[in-house]
Amino acid sequence: MKLSRRLFLGLATSAMALTSGIASFAGEMPAPFDKASDVKIALVRYLSTGDFFQAYLSGVETQAAALGVDLRVFDSRQDAALQADMVDQAIALGVDGIVIQHGLTESMQAAAQRAIDAGIKVVAFDVNVENPAIPQVEQSDRDLARLALEQAIKDNGTSFKAGYVYVPGIAPLDRRDETWVKVKAANPGIEEVAVFGTLDNPIANSVANQARSVLQANPTITVMFAPYDEFAKGVKIAVDEAGLTDQIDIYSADVSTADISAMREPGSAWAATAATNPAVVGEVSVRTLAMLLAGETVEHNVIVPPTLITQKMLLDGDIKNMADLSAKLPQFAHADVSVPAWMPLPKR
Repeated sequence: MKLSRRLFLGLATSAMALTSGIASFAGEMPAPFDKASDVKIALVRYLSTGDFFQAYLSGVETQAAALGVDLRVFDSRQDAALQADMVDQAIALGVDGIVIQHGLTESMQAAAQRAIDAGIKVVAFDVNVENPAIPQVEQSDRDLARLALEQAIKDNGTSFKAGYVYVPGIAPLDRRDETWVKVKAANPGIEEVAVFGTLDNPIANSVANQARSVLQANPTITVMFAPYDEFAKGVKIAVDEAGLTDQIDIYSADVSTADISAMREPGSAWAATAATNPAVVGEVSVRTLAMLLAGETVEHNVIVPPTLITQKMLLDGDIKNMADLSAKLPQFAHADVSVPAWMPLPKR
């Protein structure tokens, strides 16, 4: 194809402008992100089953792509020993930074320290590695529980019999439990008549199996506090099967499109949940790690604020999915957390 002189000059000018724009932007990025393709980070996961964790992974991926870094994902599928080994695998790969997502303190504490000793920056999400050098990204779990329980009290008063779904040893669940303990102490009319819970896969079905027995043994339960959406799904399965949707209200934490659909069902027992956008939390985790890699100061606790979402809100706002939720609740679509001026954000 033969180019005219005018067309050739136009293309050359456009190319120069584009190159200049890229160079200008790259110049504003601190090291090592001025050569972002050389930066390698790893996500080492403990929990991955369920919509929350898929959305979290999506957020990690989109923010990593916006930064132009090489992301490696390790999934231990709730095997604590394997997760620790995967941290060592990431160290051996020579990554610059690691995000540890969930896990057990006893297995992750030493593994995280090995990464620090190797000169690798580490951020922990929803696992307490008990290390002052490692920022803890949190969903403000105490506020998640508080918002859900305040709605439960608003709907049911300060005197009711409750079932509670809980698995100790998981940092976010332990923090949510602290709030549940405080709420019960402040409201002695709230009687916890059953505690149960499991993280066996598939979590929702495993919890449903437990909830069937709990409901049969405790017919006076009117409130179920299930502060993790996979727990709430399981409880809802059991409540629906028992024909108790008009007698029990379910309050939870976390949200997904599947959760929204379940809450919107006619007569659904799932009354409210408190949540952050898991994709946004994933983005914040990567941005926090990037700030460490750039040598910036990061607070030890990086908090992503939650939002209360009620069944009535979903129905009145005709909110059918996560996209609707983000569009109608802007505070849910983005968290202004770990956002220095140089940080590129994912396209919305």
